[in-house]
Amino acid sequence: MSALIADSHRHAGTSVSLRSSAGLGWQGGGAELLRVSAGQYRFPAMTYHRIGIHVGTPVRARCACDGRRQSRLQAHGDADVVPAGVEGEWTDDADCTILRVWFDDAFVRSIAEQMENPWGEREIRPHLQLRDPRINALAGALLAEVDAGTACDPLFTESISTAMVVRLLGGTGAPDGRGAAVLAAHKAARVTDYIESHLDQRLTLGELAALVGLSAPHFKALFRETLGMPVHQYVVRRRVERARVLLIEGKLSLSQVALEAGFAHQSHMAHWMTRLLGVTPRAFAKGS
Repeated sequence: MSALIADSHRHAGTSVSLRSSAGLGWQGGGAELLRVSAGQYRFPAMTYHRIGIHVGTPVRARCACDGRRQSRLQAHGDADVVPAGVEGEWTDDADCTILRVWFDDAFVRSIAEQMENPWGEREIRPHLQLRDPRINALAGALLAEVDAGTACDPLFTESISTAMVVRLLGGTGAPDGRGAAVLAAHKAARVTDYIESHLDQRLTLGELAALVGLSAPHFKALFRETLGMPVHQYVVRRRVERARVLLIEGKLSLSQVALEAGFAHQSHMAHWMTRLLGVTPRAFAKGS
């Protein structure tokens, strides 16, 4: 996170990290839930791109960024986008909670280079009080991973982060407006077969996209249209199913099942099995 530089002529607010992605092995960026006290903050220009999303009770605030000034009531889900190289100043009239998500510039540029016109811009632009349900849903998925506090497969956060960056760049998720385009049957089979035979390994979005000769953003869009869900959701559901089968067989310990199914560790498996099946691996094994 960037350092907060207080204006000596006004009350300087403080921030406390409630939860963070630090230590979870995320690549290309991160996320942190912050409790921010009333006061003024000045954010220096940084080498990464930031988006701050207001969480909870509305708070009156004033902000200035890239020559723009705004006085507003910021509500739950309102977001401020601050690109790399841009500084800003925020003054909150009361304490608030902010989910701050950031992306490395190299990660953003790699996605922008893969985007095909007329998908969108080639750079992230400043935006104050952005209200976008898609951004909020993606940020919520990242926050859920932070809340879980477990190291996850890079495919999950890479997919969510890629979708968020594409959205910030103005992309819709499919080139030339072909929202209904899908993967050819043989390409879909190649990807799903590869996933099935490599569930116990760490998968990446670029690796899967390369199997069918597509850019990562294009592949994400076509996979979702073809399988009815994002690729990261498909993979984790297949891992949960494999873990379920192994638990029924009862030949392996819980830690061995976790590794065989491709989870980082036992608690990672427990998190997803509870989330998707509503039961812990231990309880499932006892009841099978």
